[in-house]
Amino acid sequence: MGNSKAYPVLRTTDAAEAYRQAGRLCALLRNVEDKVWLFAEPATVREVRAIAAIAPGLPFDYAGTRTDPATGGRLRFDLDVTALDDAALAGHLPLTFSEDVERERVEAGILAALGDGMVSVEWHGRWPDDADPDVDWSSKYDGIQVLFHGDLAQWGDWTEEHTVFVHVTKWGDLPLARELAAHIGSEVLGEAQLGW
Repeated sequence: MGNSKAYPVLRTTDAAEAYRQAGRLCALLRNVEDKVWLFAEPATVREVRAIAAIAPGLPFDYAGTRTDPATGGRLRFDLDVTALDDAALAGHLPLTFSEDVERERVEAGILAALGDGMVSVEWHGRWPDDADPDVDWSSKYDGIQVLFHGDLAQWGDWTEEHTVFVHVTKWGDLPLARELAAHIGSEVLGEAQLGW
């Protein structure tokens, strides 16, 4: 049990560049899973619709806790965003999305879906230099994350910048992180953060 260590290896205001460099790092992973984790805090109706197109039929939820004024119970967003008109959907903002999504769908559409909302894409796999190829324990820690409009692997405050993280073992592996950063012409840009 535990979390990976996430090392920031690129920060830029260019979303396409962050995504391109994340892709270059992802190409180094072995056994990349068929689904990626997609987290989004869409800021507009257009962004909600774009995420829904990438992940059809998957649920959104309210950002933050909302309570029923009559019962005081927690409200969950259980509506189909594709069935709501723009005005009705706008009345439910802000929403969040957090699900495993088919990798191909995300990779084909994420850049077009971006707006001002925070979005994180996580590819899980296995770094090729893992010591024992027959042991799969480390694959739950290995991977790449690109965070659009953020600089903390655990989705902190909104920023103008987009950050690429490499995720390694729960104990951290600074030499590996440095090697991966060098692969994209960069360096480790700070301390290890709590990852997934």
